[in-house]
Amino acid sequence: MFLQYGSSELNQHSICLDCHLSLDCAPLIINIPIANKVINTSKLSIAPNSEQEKTFVKDLITVFKNVETNNIINKNNLEDIVNCVGTSINWAWTKNAKWLRISRHSKQWWTEECSKSLDNYRTTKSCEDWKKFQKIVKNTK
Repeated sequence: MFLQYGSSELNQHSICLDCHLSLDCAPLIINIPIANKVINTSKLSIAPNSEQEKTFVKDLITVFKNVETNNIINKNNLEDIVNCVGTSINWAWTKNAKWLRISRHSKQWWTEECSKSLDNYRTTKSCEDWKKFQKIVKNTK
């Protein structure tokens, strides 16, 4: 087994000599600490062919139209302009994007209508609402 050299967290291991039974080797036990970390389960996204996407593209066009390139005389001026464009693109994205929950079922084609229809079925549990949900998903795909 390989451990990170000098790591005090990963250097807490032991060999369990009494546990080998009929094996010719003994199990190695290592305690690996797991830090409490918040894992993002949502992301900013813009649905394809949505009004938000159209507005985002219009905002980008405005950003690039307003880029002043006449005063690029050195590397510092260029870096300032690039940083300004980057900040403007980030602003346009956060202005138009919506927070979407990430799951193993996340799909590009999934819409708000799909979510509402699924929530409706989950509330009613009726076969008719299930068929409506399936029809909406099929049409959306």
